[in-house]
Amino acid sequence: MAGTTSAVRLVSPFARLNDRLAGIPPGRPPILLGLGEPQHAIPDFVGPTIAAHLSEFGQYPAIRGTDAFRRTIADWLGHRYSLVHAIDPERMVLPLNGSREGLFFAALGARERTRRIERPIVLLPNPFYQAYAAGAEAAGAEIVLVEPDGERTLPDLATLGEDILARTVAIYVASPSNPQGSVATLGEWKRLIGTARQYDIMILADECYSEIYRTAPPPGVLEAADSLGDGYGNVLTFHSLSKRSNLPGLRCGFAAGDPGFIAGWTRLRNMAAPQVPGPLQAVAVAAYSDESHVAANRALYNEKFALAEAILGDRLGGGVPQGGFFLWLPVPDGEAAAVRLWQEGGVRTIPGGYLCLPDSEGHNPGVGYLRIAMVQDLDVTREALTRMADIFDRS
Repeated sequence: MAGTTSAVRLVSPFARLNDRLAGIPPGRPPILLGLGEPQHAIPDFVGPTIAAHLSEFGQYPAIRGTDAFRRTIADWLGHRYSLVHAIDPERMVLPLNGSREGLFFAALGARERTRRIERPIVLLPNPFYQAYAAGAEAAGAEIVLVEPDGERTLPDLATLGEDILARTVAIYVASPSNPQGSVATLGEWKRLIGTARQYDIMILADECYSEIYRTAPPPGVLEAADSLGDGYGNVLTFHSLSKRSNLPGLRCGFAAGDPGFIAGWTRLRNMAAPQVPGPLQAVAVAAYSDESHVAANRALYNEKFALAEAILGDRLGGGVPQGGFFLWLPVPDGEAAAVRLWQEGGVRTIPGGYLCLPDSEGHNPGVGYLRIAMVQDLDVTREALTRMADIFDRS
């Protein structure tokens, strides 16, 4: 693994795609597979739960959230990851107004706790979710891009130089990764935690796709910390109802982990971060108390990945991903492929290069990929994949 620095020029990949496709009409009725916005049905309990808590819209919600919310999240984490050492709902859980704002604000929290470092660094995977880079930029940190070696999902920080690690305040990681869909092993998580603690680096673990997987539930960062037996220091996990429960418009998620970090971060958030309305927290309590809708959601995604395997075949490269709901499709030129799919087939995708930064040598690792969000229903997905296959076959 090589650590590479890059000057940041933050541009939304979706705004960039809009500019690239401006004036190009779709060749067929549009199918939108660019934005990772789940289109599955929302759970039945959402409306009745909001109605039952309607009066709470008349109150400012506390930044710490409701007691019921924090207890439910702590219980869910304990059950999901078979934790021996319980998550303290009073000190280790915070609601988020969607995981995106939490991931952004976490960089500010990491910078605040390490004011002794004059030129802080934030480590990012490449490709990455854009909120990571936005948070690092807002924190005034230098971005260093890190990539895992071989088949790993997480980087081995021990291969970075001492000068980089001594200045690093946080590392963003995702498992399942976005967009590749690879899953970190428990051993990878443990190794990352060990090095992070040695250098007092905060691990900001984006696990929003943890419940969307093909066969086995992905191990988690809290699970690894629990197995090490030294508490949950230097570890923060982020989860969201957007993907797990098909509720992207609810804007509700949570962060959990390091109680020392959360104490300081809560003070910062209490002055600047958005709260989560009480009725929406009540929906989260219902959602994290029910696994049946999650299993049905996961089964539907897996049906669509089976379709992709049948229709695209060898074009998938290494096959379907272990987790998440994206295809990271190898192509000769991601931008050219995205334009052609739209122009000829009306299928909207994201060029992989739009989701990455070039390294210090100018290489963008996403140039030869397309990100395809498998978020539409089964019939629409089948139609989109068939159109794509036909276009690729004419190449």
